[in-house]
Amino acid sequence: MSYADLAAAARGNIGPFCKACPVCDGRACAGVMPGPGDKGVGRVAHRNWEAWQGLHVSMDTLHEPFSADTRASVLGRELSLPVMIGPVGDVQRHYGEKYDTVSYNRCVLEAAAGEGTLAWTGDGLDASIMTEACDLIGELGGRGVPTVKPWDEKTMDAKLDQALAARPAAVAMDIDAAGLPFLRGQVPPAGAKSATQVSAVVARCHEASVPFVLKGVMTPSAAVRAAEAGVDAIVVSNHGGRVLDGTPATAEVLPEIAGAVRGSVTVLVDGGVRSGLDVFRALALGADACLVCRPFVVAAFGGGADGVRAFLAQLRSELADAMEMCGAAGVREVTRDMIWSR
Repeated sequence: MSYADLAAAARGNIGPFCKACPVCDGRACAGVMPGPGDKGVGRVAHRNWEAWQGLHVSMDTLHEPFSADTRASVLGRELSLPVMIGPVGDVQRHYGEKYDTVSYNRCVLEAAAGEGTLAWTGDGLDASIMTEACDLIGELGGRGVPTVKPWDEKTMDAKLDQALAARPAAVAMDIDAAGLPFLRGQVPPAGAKSATQVSAVVARCHEASVPFVLKGVMTPSAAVRAAEAGVDAIVVSNHGGRVLDGTPATAEVLPEIAGAVRGSVTVLVDGGVRSGLDVFRALALGADACLVCRPFVVAAFGGGADGVRAFLAQLRSELADAMEMCGAAGVREVTRDMIWSR
């Protein structure tokens, strides 16, 4: 099953907000929230996708023949490809009734583990979203990454207790979720966090020997401050345009951010990554791995766990093809000079 097949199968099972487009480029759902769209005039999700398409690759097949090795070491784990499934909080609110959050998380967590990678789980105002996600990750021997919203201190402590008890591959905080319109003025409250507050969360995770990832970094200075706070990894992410209109695409800011913290933290990126070629582009710009979210929701609605596994296999195959056609035998051999520029 290709992604186009899965999207076709999802239509009628997903929605009404998501249209399960053959290419998930953010145009059909522009400005749609709740739903998979983005905030304000609805341009950022499409800009994310478009920026990857604007990066041309330097084909070079004058090399010894090889089969590309797509394996990557990320967060202390060896993954079969440098792609992880991104987190979704309230699945029914945004995508429809076919899956509740528990059944969706089980679908992607088990499929990702079966394909040799990791899925991340989301969080939300409903406390059961985090509780049940952590229970599932614990059942899978920690093969997953729970993502915590930037709650107030009391709520954060309770959520971290749940997350760390699952002995996960890592714990993440999507700090940019402070800008989600449906979290403003709610109970529990969510908001921006200082470097000191982030450092305290890092310390709790490190006490439990669990890596900590800060998701939602869009400037080199924020990346440096995150590194100084002790985080193990950052995700270059604008939350798919869902937290602030008018931001640049993640591909546009990735090279400078990666350069600012190279060697000190793992750099991940999301936003509009839709193919193995896009993953190749991200590696060339300095990322260690990618998160992909919305297409995996469509794959799950279109084909269940088999659909999720099929899309992961498609991404791995596309990445291997790009590597072989550009002369990179392994993911660490993908370099900036493999992106064509004038």
